[in-house]
Amino acid sequence: MNQEVTDFIETLKEPWQGELSANLREVVRQAIPDVHERLQYKKPHFLKNGKYAAVISTSKDAVSFTIFNAAGLELPEGMFDGPAERKTVKLRKGDTFDSGQLVSWVSHASGSL
Repeated sequence: MNQEVTDFIETLKEPWQGELSANLREVVRQAIPDVHERLQYKKPHFLKNGKYAAVISTSKDAVSFTIFNAAGLELPEGMFDGPAERKTVKLRKGDTFDSGQLVSWVSHASGSL
């Protein structure tokens, strides 16, 4: 685990954002056991074989999670935004997600990286 990513998550002002970000990080770690983490553009980025697999981004009222290489995924309509190659879900305070399903999507999307 990358200490800069840990520090980023631990210093988020809103506790709910820290909890969501930590849970999303765990999703990526389950989906890609040999994931490489780094803080880039002030956001946690997750790479497989040097290629972007996922990124966590925070704003005032949301935590966004982007899956790269997502063109082959069958995603629920209205849940994700963005072009075919990268899909983003925006989570707000009180939102939950199916971590098993998210692990599956990230694993599938990163499978060819």
